[in-house]
Amino acid sequence: MNTTLTARAAAPAPMSVFERYLTVWVFLCIVAGIALGQMLPGPVQAIGRMEVARVNLPVGLLIWVMIIPMLLKVDFGALHQVRGHWRGIGVTLFVNWAVKPFSMALLGWIFVRQVFAPYLPADQLDSYVAGLILLAAAPCTAMVFVWSRLTNGHALFTLSQVALNDTIMVFAFAPIVALLLGLSAITVPWDTLITSVVLYIVIPVIAAQLWRRALLRKGQAAFDATLAKIGPWSITALLATLVLLFAFQGEAILKQPLVIAMLAVPILIQVFFNSALAYWLNRKLGESHSVACPSALIGASNFFELAVAAAISLFGFESGAALATVVGVLIEVPVMLLVVRIVNQSKGWYEAGACKA
Repeated sequence: MNTTLTARAAAPAPMSVFERYLTVWVFLCIVAGIALGQMLPGPVQAIGRMEVARVNLPVGLLIWVMIIPMLLKVDFGALHQVRGHWRGIGVTLFVNWAVKPFSMALLGWIFVRQVFAPYLPADQLDSYVAGLILLAAAPCTAMVFVWSRLTNGHALFTLSQVALNDTIMVFAFAPIVALLLGLSAITVPWDTLITSVVLYIVIPVIAAQLWRRALLRKGQAAFDATLAKIGPWSITALLATLVLLFAFQGEAILKQPLVIAMLAVPILIQVFFNSALAYWLNRKLGESHSVACPSALIGASNFFELAVAAAISLFGFESGAALATVVGVLIEVPVMLLVVRIVNQSKGWYEAGACKA
């Protein structure tokens, strides 16, 4: 795959069984992790102590296995194609970087620090807000290809917006997170934040692109075969990370099982608000439905693998931040499938308005 990327390569097959039932697997990981933490606290704590410079080595390895196969799909050579749909790209960038992180910080303040504060652990309120901010500051990289496919989205537009978002994320993730944490009166550990960006964005991007070029030199067939082979790696690594995380979080969840439902509220509101805003803006600007769908869907979903990794690095396994990012994983698939259904069923309404724009 090169800069003249084919639509077939840009738009992968519909969701696998693992992806479609991700919520079920996450729920099973919650049960398994809590049980593991209660039955084998010693080994779990030993894994938690395997750190270098506040980076947990087992989790760091799992995160790389999780992220690199996803970034392998991204062709940064597609960046020149953004000019072809500049209005849709403009909407994507506006929602992802000017609206999404800030709206989540506001929703976190409203629900975590105000509405649900009496029912949440007081010492974890800041951490929950931080986790929500980390989740919103990382735009979706891999799953948006799936959502775009399910809406017959423009394949090359989807690829170009992902490539552009990932490029911006290398430089903008740390400053935006630091700004919003500071505005939320949360101490910013700059050294750990920068380390997280290097470990979980810069190095995986470089490694994935080098691997990608090596595979493409062998031909498109070799590239496709490798993608198919390593596809399960990401989900498997994600589930293993969640088991470890819930092994640490088990005690807190058993004491307050409703905390997950309360953290889900601002995430759900954000998903529907951002997707609706992007969808409406594209319609007002006269973009095609095939562009509006992936533009809206990338604004609604998150790069939750990065958010989980950054939360663990910044605040630890047992933090509310780590738990908040995992709630995003828990609800991602069913909520995004609902958004997909909405944009598919509203195509007639969309095109009637866009034609007049």
